[in-house]
Formats: sequence, structure tokens, C-alpha cells
Amino acid sequence: MPKINGNEIRPGNILEHDGGLWAAVKVDHVKPGKGGAFAQVELRNLRNGSKLNERFRSADKVERVRLDQKDQQFLFETDGMLTFMDSETFDQIALPAELLGERRPFLQDGMTVHIEYYGEEALNVTLPQKVTCKVVETEPVVKGQTAANSFKPAVLDNGVRITVPPFVAQDESIVVNTETMEYSERA
Repeated sequence: MPKINGNEIRPGNILEHDGGLWAAVKVDHVKPGKGGAFAQVELRNLRNGSKLNERFRSADKVERVRLDQKDQQFLFETDGMLTFMDSETFDQIALPAELLGERRPFLQDGMTVHIEYYGEEALNVTLPQKVTCKVVETEPVVKGQTAANSFKPAVLDNGVRITVPPFVAQDESIVVNTETMEYSERA
């Protein structure tokens, strides 16, 4: 594993620190008037989601970890476990649904996702950025209300509540951004 200096840490880097795997979320480089410069790094644990603030001086060495990314296809869910299949080797793997968190309802049958592995351990599942969903419940369209930049509540076919522009009608398909969980465009 490559070791990097404390001042080379960037947001998005995966580090091995205190026996755990951490993702650098926020990095601030601080040069105080007295003493040496350091990087104030906000870390998120990839296994349990806890956060940690740590100071790294430029002389400190940390292990930088590379995660393997594989595209895998979602097959089915049983007892809170999601089953995915590797598109190249056709190997199947079952992962807990908690790995997706609040984005779980956007996972659809046959969808291809990116799974990040550290050795044999799956740490993160990334959905496609945009997913097409159907609006099952919303207020009716009111003519002339499109001038104001207002949004109305809507319920999607996967049970998620979001806000949509006033011109979106019931039974209409829309594209939702899975990162922000917001309306993106009409499908």
C-alpha cells in the first residue's frame, strides 16, 4: 500500500487509520502563525459510518487504500439481503440492504450498480446518478401556475416522497437524481 504525507490527503481519498478504513470527507490546510502547518481532516468510517476529526502534519505518514470497483447487476432481495451478479464472471454476492441507506427504494430489478471492494469485503454501493420513476400521487395540474418557481409534493411508485414542478401530472414518468433525491427532468 502506498504511504502518503499528511499534507497530500485530498477529499475522496480512502485511508487506513487506527485499524479502520476511512474516507476523507473534508480537508482544510491550516498554517498557524506559530508552529508547523497541518491538515485538519474530517474522516468517515466506511464500515460503520462514524465520523472522526484528525490532524495530520506533513511529516505524518498514512496508508492510502485503493478500492476495486466492479459493475454488478441487481437480481433480487430476500430477508434484507440484496443479491447482485458480476457481469463478467456471473458470480453472485449477497449484501445487506443497509449498505444503500435511504437510496434503497431507487434500486430496480436488473439495474447495474458500482460496488467498491476492499479485498473481498464490499464497502459501498453506488446507484446510477439518474433513475426513471413514475408519479403515483400528486396534486392536479393547475393552468397558469407555471410562472412561479414553486414545487408540489408527489409520491413515486417506490414510495419515496419528493417535490416536483407544478406541470408534472399523476401517472407521468420523471427522472430523479439519486444523489440529491430530487426531481431532475421529465422522462
